[in-house]
Amino acid sequence: MPRVSRSVAGWVFYDFANSAFATTILAVIFNRYYAEVVAGGPEGVPLQLFGVEFRMPGAALWSFLVALSTAIVAVSSPLLGAMADRAGWRKRFLVIYCYFGVAATVSLMWVGAGDVWLGAVLFICANLGFAGGNVFYNAFIVDVSRRESFGRVSGVAWGLGYLGGGLCLVLNLIMLQRPQLLGFPEGTFDVGDCLIVAGLWWGLFALPTMLLLKERRRVGERLSLVSLTAEGWRRLGRTFREMRRYRQLVRFLIAYLIFNDGIETVIIMAAIFGAEVVGMSAGELVGYFIMIQGTALVGSLIFGWLADRIGNRRTLLISLVVWLAVVIWAYALGWFIDLRTDFYIIGILAGLVLGGSQSAARAMQASFTPPRQSAEFFGFYAVSGRFSSIFGPLIYGGAILLVGGVKPAILVLGLFFIIGGALLIGVNEAEGIRAATDVSPSYEE
Repeated sequence: MPRVSRSVAGWVFYDFANSAFATTILAVIFNRYYAEVVAGGPEGVPLQLFGVEFRMPGAALWSFLVALSTAIVAVSSPLLGAMADRAGWRKRFLVIYCYFGVAATVSLMWVGAGDVWLGAVLFICANLGFAGGNVFYNAFIVDVSRRESFGRVSGVAWGLGYLGGGLCLVLNLIMLQRPQLLGFPEGTFDVGDCLIVAGLWWGLFALPTMLLLKERRRVGERLSLVSLTAEGWRRLGRTFREMRRYRQLVRFLIAYLIFNDGIETVIIMAAIFGAEVVGMSAGELVGYFIMIQGTALVGSLIFGWLADRIGNRRTLLISLVVWLAVVIWAYALGWFIDLRTDFYIIGILAGLVLGGSQSAARAMQASFTPPRQSAEFFGFYAVSGRFSSIFGPLIYGGAILLVGGVKPAILVLGLFFIIGGALLIGVNEAEGIRAATDVSPSYEE
């Protein structure tokens, strides 16, 4: 493991901070609250859009909302990444996105039953801050680590993320079920208070990152915002023209787009699945995801080490086989032991590969990224990842409408892991690394 510098410590700590949003908002509490309470559950609530009145199941509406919110990040990331690389503004963009997201997350406390559009707007803003900030955060890995240790550093960061998300969930669980442990009478806290805690957790624990993470100075002419935007478009166009030099990166990003569809959809729909299929209460779901956070922490460290030993591609393929088993088992829930026991075993398996697959994917992207274009290339990575959050929920939401339930629709997710894994087999990792290290003179500042 490389020596832990101030920048490394600052970088990995951001995962600890923003994972409170990933767990409380995307995975466990707000997603279920929005689908079941705000949007009316399976029956839906009367909605009107462009003069047309309709009803849509809450789970389907949530899926479509996640898709819409991430489309904004997908469209803007490469351009903003190119601008940040040229001006040395990666950290500046990270700060802006982070605290914009924090403010929107805290504002979710005002969303109540029937506030479908208020919740939609605030969630879009919050998710924009979360997903957009991750573009610039991920880009820093090429600064804080060496190529031979990308897997371990990425794994440690993901592990800390699951620790942070898990601890925030523990606090949420105590607030909802045992507030006496905090010195408050029963019934003091509700879901809105948990959302406030998630936002404050993200903002406060991001401070070490903002203070310790250092950005390498960029040498060159200072540009106005208009000139910088034009320069960003120019750099982006140049990258597209020379994309043939990065064929393995393109292949990886296509594979990542597809298999990450399945991962992202499992994450955002698991709590709704647990509530509707298994019949778990809000408190039980929080405890369930605390268990997943613990296994994900272990999985991140194991798979991070494995990625540096056998390569990121092989590590990812192993994780995708486990993901496929998870999906098939979820469809067969109750066939092997009983409904709840099966669901807990599935959670343990998913946790082990959850952080592992994501950390190995980030390390593989870092290996294929020229250091001088880190934010721009991680912008393309974000496009692939964000479109995963668009297509996966859209397809799963459509499957729910077609088959009439979240359980039978889950089989569609298995196709993402099968197709994505098949494409990943064709990626030549060694060639991708050579292309990233053989930087064209035209990319010199």
